[in-house]
Amino acid sequence: MADPSLDATLDAGRPATDSRPPATGLGPLSWMRRNLFSSPFNTGLTILILLFLAWIVPKASGWLFVDAVWGRQPLEACDAVRGQGACWAVVAEKFRFMMFGVYPFDEQWRPAIAIGVLCVLLVVSALKAFWSKWLAVIWIGGIAVTFWLMGGGLGLTPVKTEQWGGLPVTLILAIFGIGFAFPLGVLLALGRRSQLPLVRSFCGVYIEVIRGVPLITLLFMGSVMFALVLTEGVRIEQLLRAQVAIIMFIAAYLAEAVRGGLQAVPKGQYEAAEALGLPYWKSMGLIVLPQALRISIPPIVNSFISLFKDTSLVVIIGIYDFAYAVKKSVETDFSWKKYFIEAFLFSIVVYWIFCFAMSKYSQKLERDLARGHHR
Repeated sequence: MADPSLDATLDAGRPATDSRPPATGLGPLSWMRRNLFSSPFNTGLTILILLFLAWIVPKASGWLFVDAVWGRQPLEACDAVRGQGACWAVVAEKFRFMMFGVYPFDEQWRPAIAIGVLCVLLVVSALKAFWSKWLAVIWIGGIAVTFWLMGGGLGLTPVKTEQWGGLPVTLILAIFGIGFAFPLGVLLALGRRSQLPLVRSFCGVYIEVIRGVPLITLLFMGSVMFALVLTEGVRIEQLLRAQVAIIMFIAAYLAEAVRGGLQAVPKGQYEAAEALGLPYWKSMGLIVLPQALRISIPPIVNSFISLFKDTSLVVIIGIYDFAYAVKKSVETDFSWKKYFIEAFLFSIVVYWIFCFAMSKYSQKLERDLARGHHR
């Protein structure tokens, strides 16, 4: 009779007949079969979409690129291909008005540099290598340079804020709106969860009232009603009033986003902070808030993107933001007015670039923070 232990020992010493892992089907054909042709319905839908793309892509690419008029060309060149190709010459012709509005023509190099400064500040803030106390110093210097370039003084010709316009105004309203509204939103979120009834009630009323009215209402009140309560001789710039209204508005939405993150933090984290004997602000700043903000990244960025687009509403109080500057650039010139579609497409691309960059960066930041969280 064979010894079972001896057979087991011999079997363990034999090489496996096939040690390769099972096929996972990661090739392009497997992916298409799994995602595009997995059922008769999906197969039919895929074919319909491919047919639609085969019809629309050549037409759209021909109008947008192949048959389009590029560069600074006379109006006659656009008229010759009208209906067949896009007239991007309108962008070249009206570019400076679109970008800078009614800012003095000879001084438009200043808002151009200001745009570069603001974009550099955003890029620097996105790099982890600059996440230190020096980042605040960089921002203070960048803000000072921006307003010096836009407003003048100290060797530059003064330019009133009523003459500011175009993309610099949109960036100023959005960037400073986000920068001041974010800490205010965090404080409102903490206040709404406070154990002090007066603080909790005040924050709750503020959030619900602000979220219950449209941004247009706040802009109108900041522009018209706020001026009525000021003492005679005191005047606040229109751009500053719009900025305050935007900060108040977006802070209420950020507060609810952060409050959702605070509620999602496990209760054990609060108890652990109390067990360590940490005071309230230290426990929030070191333990609870970092986790809550990581959870709240998607709704927070959604509010940022909405704010960037909602800056176009300042047109109701007479501020030349980027969208309004693009509209007026073709509206006031009858000869180019018929090519307004190309002008608006240009504005769409500019808005999309900034919004898409914010979205992609937030996704990367969320992945990086989640990776560190699971270590």
